[in-house]
Amino acid sequence: MSKKIFVSYKYGDENVHQLKSPLEEYLEPTKVRDYVTKLQELIGENNINKGENDGEDLSNFSDETIASNLRDKIYDSSVTIVMISPNMKESGPEKDQWIPWEVAYSLRETTRNDRTSYTNAVLAVVLPDRNNSYEYYITNNTCADCTCRTLNTPIIFQILRKNMFNKKELDRQNCSLGNDVYTGKCSYISSVTWRDFCKDIDSYIDNACSIRDSIDGYDITKQID
Repeated sequence: MSKKIFVSYKYGDENVHQLKSPLEEYLEPTKVRDYVTKLQELIGENNINKGENDGEDLSNFSDETIASNLRDKIYDSSVTIVMISPNMKESGPEKDQWIPWEVAYSLRETTRNDRTSYTNAVLAVVLPDRNNSYEYYITNNTCADCTCRTLNTPIIFQILRKNMFNKKELDRQNCSLGNDVYTGKCSYISSVTWRDFCKDIDSYIDNACSIRDSIDGYDITKQID
C-alpha cells in the first residue's frame, strides 16, 4: 500500500456494529473511530491521515479557517475514504459539518509552492449498523439477470450524492424486476460494504483510482450548497 489515504468520518457515531468480542461489550461501545483504528491496522498507520473533528460547530468559521485546517491533512493524499455510518449526518446546514468540507477539498485541486495536488480518488465504505446490517444504505435486490442494488442516498451528504451516478454517459440495462439499472463505473464515488472492502482492500482502492484517472468522463461537484 503506497498510496496516502485521507479518512473522513463521524468520529462518535455509536450506531455501528460492535467490533469487540462479546466479552468486551461491557466496555465502551464501538464508535466509527474504532473502525478507523481497524483500518489503520489493515493498511498501516503511516498510510492514513484522519479527519478527527467530531461535532465541532463550523457556523462561525470562515472558509479560510476551514481550508487551513484541512489543507495539510488532505494535500499529500491521493485517495479519500468516506466512512458511511447511520448517524454520520446531523440536523442543520451541511456547510456547518466537517464531512462535506473534507469531501469538497478532496475533490479540488490545490497548488502550493508550484506543486499541484490533484483531485483525490474517493471511495464510500459503508459500515454495518448495530444489527450488523447494511440495509440502512444498501439494499441488494434479488434479480435473475443481474446483481443490482439500491442505494439510500438521501441519508448522506449532498456533495456525496451529487458525485454518484454522475458519469456523463451512463450505461443502463433493464433487469427482470422491471428496474432501469446503471451498469459499469457509473459513479465517481462508488460504495462498498466494510465486509467486502476488507476482503480486498487494494482492489477497491485501485478501482477508485482508475475512476479518478477517467475523471473527465464524470460531472464532478466540488462545492457545498
